[in-house]
Amino acid sequence: MIRSRDFTLYLLAGLWLAAIAILAVMQPGALALSTVTTVLQFSTILALVALGQAMVILCGGAGIDLSVGGTMSLTAILSMMAVDAGMPGWLLVPACVAMGGVLGLANGLIVTRLGILPLIGTLGTFYIYSGTALAITSGANIGNVPAGLTVWGRGILGGLPLPFLTLALPLFLITGAILRFTSWGRWIYAAGFNERSARLVGIPVDRLRLAAYVASGALAGTAALVSLAWLGSARPNIGQNLELTSLTAAMLGGIAIFGGRGGVIGVLAAVLLLVTVQTGLLLINVNSIWQLGIVGALLVAVLLVDTLAIVRRTS
Repeated sequence: MIRSRDFTLYLLAGLWLAAIAILAVMQPGALALSTVTTVLQFSTILALVALGQAMVILCGGAGIDLSVGGTMSLTAILSMMAVDAGMPGWLLVPACVAMGGVLGLANGLIVTRLGILPLIGTLGTFYIYSGTALAITSGANIGNVPAGLTVWGRGILGGLPLPFLTLALPLFLITGAILRFTSWGRWIYAAGFNERSARLVGIPVDRLRLAAYVASGALAGTAALVSLAWLGSARPNIGQNLELTSLTAAMLGGIAIFGGRGGVIGVLAAVLLLVTVQTGLLLINVNSIWQLGIVGALLVAVLLVDTLAIVRRTS
C-alpha cells in the first residue's frame, strides 16, 4: 500500500515531468542547461523560506508565517546598511541569519506570549518589515556586496548552483533527519496533531512554536543572504509574494494546514515544481499577473483537497 507521503512525492514528480514535457513542446530551447541552473537558483531562495514556513505549520496552533517576504527584504537591507557602516564583510553571513532570527523571534513572542492569532500577528509584522525596508531606502537598491560572497552566490558546479548544493539541499536533509529521528521532531508532530494531548504529556508546545518562528525567520534571513550573493545588491522588495509561494509550496508538498502531518522532502519537490512552472510561463511570455494567479489557484486546490481528506477521515 502506498503511503500518503510517498503518494505526494509521486504526484509531484508526475506533475513536474508533465510541466517539462509541455515546456519542451511549446519552447524546445528552454530545456538548456542554463535554464536548469536558473530554476535551481530561484528554487534556492524559495526553498529556504518554504522550509521555515513548513516548520511553523507543522507545529500546529493554526501556525502560519505571512511575514517571510518582509523578513527577507528587511534582513537584506539592514545587513548591507551594516556593511556600509563599517561592519566587516565576513560578518555578513552570521548577521543575516541572526537578524532574520530576531525578526522571527518577534513573531513567535506575538503568537505564543501575547496570544494573537498567527494569521493576524504575522500579517501585521509583514507590513512592518516590508514597509520599513522600503522607507529606509526610499525604494532604492544597496550595492557593494563583498566580492567573495558573490563568487559563491553565482558559482556553479556541474550546472548546479553552489547555494543550492551547499546550503538548501543540506538544510532540507538535516531538517528531515531531525523531524524523523529526534525527540524534538516527534514533539513537533505531536504538538501539531493534538495540542491538548501533547500538553498533557509534558511536551513544551509554546517553546516548540517559538523555536519554529525563530527558525522561519533565520531561514528567511539565510534566503536574504543568498539573494545578496546572487544579485550583488540588497533590494527592498526582494521578498515580494514569497508569503504566498512559500505557503503553496508547503501545502503542495504534503504539509497539513492544521499541522502534525507531512515531510520536508515533499516541500523541496513542490518548490522545484512551482519554480519550473513559473519559469516555463515566463519563457512562453505569460504575464506575471497570470503566474501569480496560477500559484493562488494551486494553493486553493491543495487546501480544498486537504479539507476534504479531513472530512473523510472524521466521517
